[in-house]
Parts: sequence; structure tokens; C-alpha cells
Amino acid sequence: MKKTLAFLVFSVPCLVALAQEPLPEKADTSKKDLNEVVVTGTLKEVRRLESPVPVEVYTHSYLRKNPTPNLFEALQNINGVRPQLNCNICNTGDIHINGLEGPYTMVLIDGMPIVSSLSSVYGLSGIPSSLVEQIEIVKGPASSLYGSEAVGGLINVITKKADKAPVFSADVFTTSYQEHNSDIGIRLRPFSGATVLTGINYFKYGNPEDRNHDHFTDVTLQDRISVFQKWDFRRKEGRLFTLGARYMYEDRWGGEMNWNKSYRGGDQVYGESIFTGRWELIGNYQLPVSEKLLFSFSWNRHDQDSRYGTTSYIATQQIAFGQLTWDKQLGAHDLLAGIALRYTFYDDNTPATTRLNQSLNQHTWLPGFFMQDEIRLSDAHRLLAGFRYDHNSVHGSIFTPRAAWKWNIDENNILRLNAGTGFRVVNLFTEDHAALTGARSVEITGRLHPEKTYNINFNYLKKIYTSGQVFIGSETSVFYTHFNNRIIGDFDTDPGKIIYSNLDGYAVSKGISTNIDLTFPAGLKFIVGATYQDVATVEHGRKVQQILTERFSANWAVSYKVKPLKLGIDYTGNLYSPMRLPLAGELDPRKPYSPFWSIQNIQLTYSGFRRFEIYGGIKNLLNWTPNRGNPFIIARTGDPFNKTPDQNNPYQLSFDPSYVYGPNQNIRAFLGLRLTIQ
Repeated sequence: MKKTLAFLVFSVPCLVALAQEPLPEKADTSKKDLNEVVVTGTLKEVRRLESPVPVEVYTHSYLRKNPTPNLFEALQNINGVRPQLNCNICNTGDIHINGLEGPYTMVLIDGMPIVSSLSSVYGLSGIPSSLVEQIEIVKGPASSLYGSEAVGGLINVITKKADKAPVFSADVFTTSYQEHNSDIGIRLRPFSGATVLTGINYFKYGNPEDRNHDHFTDVTLQDRISVFQKWDFRRKEGRLFTLGARYMYEDRWGGEMNWNKSYRGGDQVYGESIFTGRWELIGNYQLPVSEKLLFSFSWNRHDQDSRYGTTSYIATQQIAFGQLTWDKQLGAHDLLAGIALRYTFYDDNTPATTRLNQSLNQHTWLPGFFMQDEIRLSDAHRLLAGFRYDHNSVHGSIFTPRAAWKWNIDENNILRLNAGTGFRVVNLFTEDHAALTGARSVEITGRLHPEKTYNINFNYLKKIYTSGQVFIGSETSVFYTHFNNRIIGDFDTDPGKIIYSNLDGYAVSKGISTNIDLTFPAGLKFIVGATYQDVATVEHGRKVQQILTERFSANWAVSYKVKPLKLGIDYTGNLYSPMRLPLAGELDPRKPYSPFWSIQNIQLTYSGFRRFEIYGGIKNLLNWTPNRGNPFIIARTGDPFNKTPDQNNPYQLSFDPSYVYGPNQNIRAFLGLRLTIQ
């Protein structure tokens, strides 16, 4: 607690000293201003209501309703999207969209695919929230425009335009767990015609906790810094030229409470220690010609040095991406065509690059060509047709068509029907850390082939404006995705192994999802979402539900503005139905299914000061943790190196931290300050 108070004592005077003028009244746009939000679901800027592809947009103000130190955690309050922890010790994770696991989700910044493969585990950590304008989510395959990994959907992080960002912004908060987060944004004009926006994020958590008394850390300790800089250049005729770069470094560890770095990689005291260094470069340049030609590029390098007990994982990945698009309006036809080239270098010290996975090369080339035509059939009807052809240097030719139809029944009712295909090239160990932690050995049966999907999505959007100035917005989607060649990690056949192979059958993800927004003139707002899904594999006539996947989920954000007191109240939460869990043996006493569980939070925000606001609240109001009803969470914590004889092991278990389905932090308070200078 002393460190917490010291953090606030340092932060408060710094922010107060800068607060000279009152903040402008803030409008909470969240998700209801459907006519005003610009999206990029079709690889070009259009207004959300005009897009034939359904895109969910979440603004920076929505994410603030439950402040988090990174975007990974911020996604927990988005319907149909779930941050999934994959390890109880290192707390690495991925993003599930409609039940599909992290490797099937592509993450982009400003439309550039800089977060993928190895980077998907850590890429969403450390993106400074001060630079985030909005997050756009497309559910369902988007490979016809974005290529591999965009199978389950994509998450596009849109950063602020440099010329519209505040001159200075700061957001600092701390929790009773002694987690400290600082987010700084600075806008400068170094010379005429150029504007630069710099964001700095620093997160520190260095207070080991063991509240479930298993002698292991409940939450991974982290020390992370990220710096992002974006340049906007003013050019003739308003042509676009932006250039951005980000660097992130993180040191995280978890394990036995008495672990320190002198034990790193040894077999005396168990710990999982991860050093991550990552840099990214992105840019967009509109060519100085009469036609609208845009060249977009990104380049990133990710270096990782990890120790999971005595198992080492040392990996390097580089991805270079370039894309040239031509945008042309010809009468009723809105054409978009492009060529793309993606180069991936990947190397590690695991069997992924040696004898087990023959399909993964160090150097992979993926050139592609895509084209789409959005046809305005009438004022009410639009049809989009497109395709993409890629040639992978390992797997050969891949063809992914796409079609979409949009019907504006009237200004308050819109129907969308989307169908398409997706693909994902083989890239196994770079995402699956379950293969590296614990005592399970890895077995790959045969040569792995690319995964392919077929998807159809029906979307209905309705707006209602009542005479009492109440706004009601609803959006419902029915989705179906069929997988061929699905790569499955089999945890069930042999508790001592993870067996990887292409599924000899098919996999299906299907369900229905609904979002409802209600806005009342008195300052009360409800945003509620719910998803029911069935995610399973079918092999040899036998259907098996996907492990660590819920059938039902819901989330909500209830906000109320007490205008006379300049006080905002936000109550957020989520609810998940039971999911099948990875047991480590027939005698494992842990529950095979999780219970219904929920994380709920409340926040109060006071904006009566000049230029800054203060906020605070409680996270995890129900004090829920996954050890409830279980004798333990991590298997065999008393012998993590499996040294003792079996007679001292009554459940016949090996050490295994993969039994994880939710965050392991108890109820905690938080307090923070935000400052904005326009």
C-alpha cells in the first residue's frame, strides 16, 4: 500500500500543475452514433451504415468504462470476444472471436497486419491507449482482403489522427494489488506540414501474491514499456502520408513464490520467465498520380527469450508486408484492386523448426492479388463481390472468394448477408504455449496442411427513436463457419501428450449474437450483448465440444451521468457458461467443467475539475477466482519438476498449469487521474 500511495503522491501534483483550463464537455459516443463512425471493414474508409460488411466499432470512451493496462484485457467487455489465458503461471493468452481461438484472429494497427503468429500472444499488450481512437471488429473470415490468420475475424486498432489529437494527455492509475499504469500522449508540430503524435505506456506489477495458498504466484509479475510515434505529413491535394513506429519491451515472470532470476532455467525452484523485445514500423503513402493508388507497408521484428522451468523457448520472427491498392469509382461500381506481398522469417529452438513440423520453413513468401467490386444496384441494395489469390511458398495456391449483400429496408432497418472463405497457413508453436509449459510431450502425426473455412453470416440492424427521446439500437447476427483441415491439439487421448494433426473430419462454429443499446435523455445508458455458440469437431461420426470454449456469454455496460454533480457511474461485467477443461489424468480431482462465472466492476468518474478528471472503483465485485470448488488449480505444485516417486503422487499427475479459464485476481480497488490539454 505504501508503493500505491507513493505512486499517487507523485502523479497527482504533476497532473494538477498542468490543469489550467476546464475540459470541454465530453460526448459519450460509445456505439450509438452509427451514422458518424468511419470503418475499414472493406479495406477503405466508409461510414458504418454504408458498409456491406457488418463491423462493430468501440470508441475510446467505451473502453474507459472499465480501465485496463492493455487492450488485451479491455476486450473482455465486447460481445462474442473473449481474452483467453492459456497458462496459470506466465499468463500468456489469445483472443477468441465467436469461440474460435487466437490463431484465427488477425490483429492490425491502422489496417496493417503487424500482430500475428508469435506476436499474437503479446502484441496487444503495451499499445498506448492514449493513441487509440477506436477498435473495429469484423467477425467471420476476412481472408479475401487480409490473407492468412483472418479466419475467425479481425481486430483493427485505429490510432488517432495526429492533427486531431490533444496537445497533451495523461492517464495514470493504480490498484490495491499494487499494479501501476501510466499512459502519456504528446502532439507536436516539429516543422511546417508535419504533425507527430507520441504515446508512452509503462506498466509495473511487482508484488507477488499467493491468495490461493499453492505457493505459486496468482498473477504474473510484469515490467513493460511501450513507445509509439506516428507522423502525419500534409501533402498537395490532401494526399495521405503517415508513418508510425512502436517499440515494446517486457519482462514477466511467474512461479514459486521464492523464485528469483538466479533460478532461471534451472530445476531447483520453478519459474516461467519471459523477456520480449518487439519493434514495428507501419506506413501509408498515396502515390502522386491522378488515380487513387495507396501503398501500405509494415515491418516488425519480435525477439523472445523464455524459460518454462528447464524448458527454453528462444524465438525470432520478422514479418515484412507491402500492399498497393487501386480505388476507382465507375458509375454504380466501386472497385478496389490490389497486390500484396508478405515475407515471414521465423526460427526457434523447438521441434517446430526441426523434425516435427515439416511444413514450417524459416523463410515464407506469400504474394497475393485481390479484387472486389461494390455495386450499387439501387438506393436500397448493394452487392459486393470479391476474391483473393495467394501463392504460399510452402503450401502453393490458395483461392478465397467473398460475397456480401446489403439491403436498406428503410433508414432504421438494415439487412446484411455475407459469405466467404478463409485460410490459415501452418504455424504451430508460435501460438500454442501449452506445448511448452508443463510436462506434456509434443507429438505431430503426419504432415500438417493449411486450414480452410467456409462462412456465412446474416446480420440485422434496427434503430428505434421513441417520442420520449429514447434511442434503442439492436444488432443481431447468425453465423456459421465450417472448417476443413482444422489443426487440433489433442489433450485427451494421452494426458502426457499434446498430439497435433489435421482433423480427419470437420469442425463447426455456429451461433447467434445480439447487441442492444438503450439511451435515455436523463443520462442513463445500457449496452448489453449476448452470444450463444456451438463450437465442436466431428471426426469418425463423433462430435466433441471444443475445449475451453463456452456455449453462452453475455456482457454489459450500464452508465449514468449525474450532471449536477459532474459524476459518471459505470457498471460493467460479463458472464460465461461452463466450458470443458483440460484434465491431466483419469484420477484428476479437479472439475471437468467450469461453473458459470462472472467478472463485474464499478467505476465512479468525477469531471468537475479543470482539464482533468479523477476516477476510481472496484474490480471483480463478486471476488470470483477459478479455484472456487477445486482442490487446486495447478497440478502437482509440490513437485513441479516431477522428481518424487509415484507413491507420493496419489492422483498420478504431472505438473501442468494449463487448467485455466479465467483471471486469478481477487477483488481490488483502483484509483486514477486523466488530464487532457487540447
